This record gives sequence, structure tokens and C-alpha cells, in this order.
Amino acid sequence: MPSAKNPRNAPLRSAVTPRRTIATNTKVDRDGLLDFVRPRHHAILMTTRPDGRPQASPVTCGVDPAGRIVISTYPDRAKATNARRDPRVSVCVLSDDFGGAWVQVDGTAEVLDMPEALEPLVEYFRCISGEHPDWDEYREAMRVQDKSLIRVTIERWSPVATGGFPARLA
Repeated sequence: MPSAKNPRNAPLRSAVTPRRTIATNTKVDRDGLLDFVRPRHHAILMTTRPDGRPQASPVTCGVDPAGRIVISTYPDRAKATNARRDPRVSVCVLSDDFGGAWVQVDGTAEVLDMPEALEPLVEYFRCISGEHPDWDEYREAMRVQDKSLIRVTIERWSPVATGGFPARLA
């Protein structure tokens, strides 16, 4: 709609053309993937509902010493129920900056419940937050909360990507 500042409804342009961010796709090997994922703890876990549709769950994740993506949950959550039924999952690992780099990892999930989940939950905490001031207290809290752990064995992954314009529009 025409306005006093733009009587002809022409596209407004600044005196300086803004620099466009170009999308990237960087192929990485397994070590490069793990180096990318380890410091990033925000992800979307994709499981499959009984009707075949996707279930997306925002999660906090880490990488355990065996190179698996680990996610803490409760045994009755949809993500745990779905992963038990169909262990094929995908994890989209995001950067802290929403517009930052990301990667999709596909793999096979296993769900550990108490008491088998207890020590893997300790490793989960360590890979995200380091040492706990009182491990006995942490273990007791995990037992009382009846926590579970989802471990994803990585099978394949996308390039590490960033959003933006296609290079042809630069």
C-alpha cells in the first residue's frame, strides 16, 4: 500500500545493500561429527508414533564415551515408548544460536531403565555439565525420579549445515 515515505509502493532499499548469509553444507567424518556434537546440547529427537507419523521432542543431549548420543527421559514419555517400539530415530543437533550450524544424525536407540540406567545417567551428566558436587545425591535423585536414558548408536549423518541464501543468490 502506498505511504508518504513510499508513494509508489516501490521496494525500499537501504543505501548499503546488506550482506547475505550463504547456506553451507560441510561433510564431516565420524570424528568431525562428534567434535561438532559434543559441545552442543540442544536437539530435537525424532521418533515414530504407532500410526507412522513423526514425534518431535526437544531434548538436552550429550555424547557418551562410546560416541553415542545420550538423552535423559522418563520411562513413560512418548519418546521412550516410541523408541522401544521402533528404535530407528533421528536427532537434529542444534547450535545454541538458533541460526547457527546444525546436523541430523540417524541411528538406533536403546532405552535403559532403572537400575541399568543409573551409571549411564552419571556419564550423561558428566558429558554435559562435568563433575557433580555430590554423586551420591545425584544417583539417589535419579533413582527417586525413576529416570531412563536413551542411547543412540550413530549410523549415518547429514553434512553440518547452516541456513541462509543459496550461493547463486549471493
